[in-house]
Amino acid sequence: MDWRICRTTVILLWLVCSAMPHLSAAAQDSTTAALLTEVRKTFTLGGKPIPPEIFRDFGDGNLADSLPIWVTVDLRAAIDSNLYFDDIKQSGDWVIQRKPAPGSLNGMEETAYTYIGPAENGLLVVLATYSGGGSGEFFTLHLLSLDAALAFYSGGKVYDRINLTNLRSMPLGDRWGGEIHVEKNTVRIITTRKGPADQSGAREERTIEAKMP
Repeated sequence: MDWRICRTTVILLWLVCSAMPHLSAAAQDSTTAALLTEVRKTFTLGGKPIPPEIFRDFGDGNLADSLPIWVTVDLRAAIDSNLYFDDIKQSGDWVIQRKPAPGSLNGMEETAYTYIGPAENGLLVVLATYSGGGSGEFFTLHLLSLDAALAFYSGGKVYDRINLTNLRSMPLGDRWGGEIHVEKNTVRIITTRKGPADQSGAREERTIEAKMP
């Protein structure tokens, strides 16, 4: 074989091998970007719903503390995890997850949410409910950020996380009734029922800005 052909072949092989890690990283970045887009559009990841019990852990199920303790979850790790293994069902616009609670009034803890949508700046708006097994059903409006972040596996290899962070929780009350709308970066809250004793039918409206701290 001509030494020039051999040398050219070696150089080509070296170029291909050198490019492979970059191609792999680019493919990974592309996949992560696609997943972020999916979450913002449908609040699913890989076609699977975000586990509602995430919102219980964001503080909806902890009425004893005024501030949430768990504030960020890796959606990639959460889906199909043992922590959030309870069955997830869809009922209209609501995604529901129930956990057996034998010591409670109705024997079942329930967390649910409906995805309102993204603000113009990319923040996400979700209305969630939590019932600990009694007659109460507590509504909370959540303002969330979504970001990719790098982390290490236990063996040292780098991987992408998809972090959902709870920026703001607004308790709306027990058995609240009303509507939530997102217009650009403004969230409009229309209340038609403040709680179980409210039979007035009065309509109240307020707005908050969807923004980073």
